[in-house]
Amino acid sequence: QVQLVESGGDLVQSGGSLTLSCDASGIIFRGTDMAWYRQFPGKSRELVAGISGGGTIKTSESVKGRFTISRDNAKKTVALQMHSLKPEDTAVYYCQAQIYRDGVRQDYWGQGTQVTVSS
Repeated sequence: QVQLVESGGDLVQSGGSLTLSCDASGIIFRGTDMAWYRQFPGKSRELVAGISGGGTIKTSESVKGRFTISRDNAKKTVALQMHSLKPEDTAVYYCQAQIYRDGVRQDYWGQGTQVTVSS
């Protein structure tokens, strides 16, 4: 079955950096669109950055210039490099895979990893 396992969340000071990683299994990773979302307490998940199976990247304006998404198809991983972290980046970060089966899109999620930025 599809499994997404995030890692790398931590407590970091404002201005610091972190790299999140998502290990995927149970999917044909190479052609799968992947993304990172985050969720603030009491809010819906919001897109942080996405990378298509072909490598096209989209990044939220709120993190553009600070966060970078990348993928390693051989290792079946997608990473989120985060720099110049701010307290408002504090959230649970989720990895997402968008898989199409018979033309129907199904989204799969990891369990999330907590990022806390102290001021």
